[in-house]
Amino acid sequence: EMDDEDCERRRMECLDEMSNLEKQFTDLKDQLYKERLSQVDAKLQEVIAGKAPEYLEPLAALQENMQIRTKVAGIYRELCLESVKNKYECEIQASRQHCESEKLLLYDTVQSELEEKIRRLEEDRHSIDITSELWNDELQSRKKRKDPFSPDKKKPVCSLTIPRPYIVYMLQDLDILEDWTTIRKAMATLGPHRVKPEPPVKLEKHLHSARSEEGRLYYDGEWYGRGQTICIDKKDECPTSAIITTINHDEVWFKRPDGSKSKLYISQLQKGKYSIKHNHN
Repeated sequence: EMDDEDCERRRMECLDEMSNLEKQFTDLKDQLYKERLSQVDAKLQEVIAGKAPEYLEPLAALQENMQIRTKVAGIYRELCLESVKNKYECEIQASRQHCESEKLLLYDTVQSELEEKIRRLEEDRHSIDITSELWNDELQSRKKRKDPFSPDKKKPVCSLTIPRPYIVYMLQDLDILEDWTTIRKAMATLGPHRVKPEPPVKLEKHLHSARSEEGRLYYDGEWYGRGQTICIDKKDECPTSAIITTINHDEVWFKRPDGSKSKLYISQLQKGKYSIKHNHN
């Protein structure tokens, strides 16, 4: 058993020991803080200088990733440029083909119109007979009127005494011939039994039968309608595939696989300049 003095002394020793331990702990904590702070400052200086391994390793990984992505972006850029270039060349080629097709169609159209005009002129030439006697009579009458040494030349009279038919005689010879031609054409149309029979006019024969009826095309025994796929063939050219879009009275519109649209005249099919058939592929 301990008395009170021993207890008090023991308590004071314990308190002193605890105070000493607390002071040592505080000193060690401050020392550890200062050391840790100095280590962090040193590491920060290494990072700023670009020498810290913790900074260099992620930086190397980022640079490698950057190089890979840059290389991929360059390859993608080249592919995009190549695609745009190919698309541009395709558009140019399609435009040239469409231009050539339209030029051929325009040439055929102009040729057909000129042939039609020539045929009509031939019909008019065969249906209207202007003989050489009419020209001879006109030339002789002009010579008689203009001959200053003619013995039966009359003196000019006053305009008040000129009879009314004199206005007719003021016409030019070409105007009279045009009127004569018109009269002969009207007589040939209204009264063919009164006019001298003319030799038959040789009409142009159609090699193929082609016509349009109610929005459909009849060609060489087969019917064609909108939306059907056909094969268009022209001499000395490769056959092309197309889809019929519109059928009018005298023309057929079609669409090529490249999207360009063109037309064919039914007269061209009749003359054999173009031929079509069903494409079952």
